[in-house]
Amino acid sequence: MTVAAPEQLPRAFAAAWAVRDAKVIAALFAADADLLSLTGHWAEGRKEIAETFASELAGAFQRAKLVTGKAKLRDLAPGVTQVMQRFVLSGILNPDGSDAGRVGAILSAVLVEGPGGWSVAAAQFTAEA
Repeated sequence: MTVAAPEQLPRAFAAAWAVRDAKVIAALFAADADLLSLTGHWAEGRKEIAETFASELAGAFQRAKLVTGKAKLRDLAPGVTQVMQRFVLSGILNPDGSDAGRVGAILSAVLVEGPGGWSVAAAQFTAEA
């Protein structure tokens, strides 16, 4: 799955997160993409990315909701764009099952344009300080 334009990535990512569909999230990534996840896991390739999101969405983020905030797009070269999207996450679970509260997170993704649309080549999904 690709997106028709880079600005569609945050909404597509949040929609797949809302239904806990790690395969749909991973489908937004190129087959050989890299991801540094919110929990600090480095995944290489769509299969590992799907496994990482599946694990995270079944664990600490099983009830977490994403709310989109500020976004910024920067064209880096023809057919290459960086998307910076701020999210607020709520419903995160601590290891003991208690609510961890709300946190801010940034998805920084480099998208490349291909014949079928835009896909993520590399991304970091990190907590705000």
